[in-house]
Amino acid sequence: MKKVLAAFFLFSILSQHAFGQTTDKGSKSIGVSFLLNDFATPDRIRSGSLDRVLREKQWAKLNEMSPGLAVSFFNGLTNHIEFAATLGASYANYSVSNKTFSTDALLLEGDASANFKLLGDNYWVTPYATVGIGGSKYRSYYGAFVPLGLGLKVNIFNEAHVFFNTQYRVPVTSETTAYHLMYSVGVAGAMGKK
Repeated sequence: MKKVLAAFFLFSILSQHAFGQTTDKGSKSIGVSFLLNDFATPDRIRSGSLDRVLREKQWAKLNEMSPGLAVSFFNGLTNHIEFAATLGASYANYSVSNKTFSTDALLLEGDASANFKLLGDNYWVTPYATVGIGGSKYRSYYGAFVPLGLGLKVNIFNEAHVFFNTQYRVPVTSETTAYHLMYSVGVAGAMGKK
């Protein structure tokens, strides 16, 4: 786990220095967010269909989701592309390697993503799409996933932003990682001037 975290932070630092010097970029910021991991809805969709889940109102309720917290780092590479690194923690219970557990356990997830923004940072509201690569640790199982999602940033006087994000996390290692949705809302403050 220490090697995974060290590699993750090294990647974020190197990408910050490698990409950050030559582009027209937005500000760097760091933030915290509240998140909800939804394992039930993707499981219902995969065992039936999206149409059925919507028609029969089977979307997971809040009490079926696993709450958690995350820390994020954002670095604008250009006016429309932003590097985002997130480390999140929540308590969850799902099956891995065909094993079912009776209690919740700590789920750690880290990802490095690119946010493709529709508008630049000078707008009050900026929608974006995100894609990246991530890793997880659940009990003694390590896994990898691809986060695909949509988000929205609300600019607060160029000093901070509130962000809303929804990601569909597709397992790369299907034996140790489960399909799930991750919803988050957070606030990030600027680290210096643009």
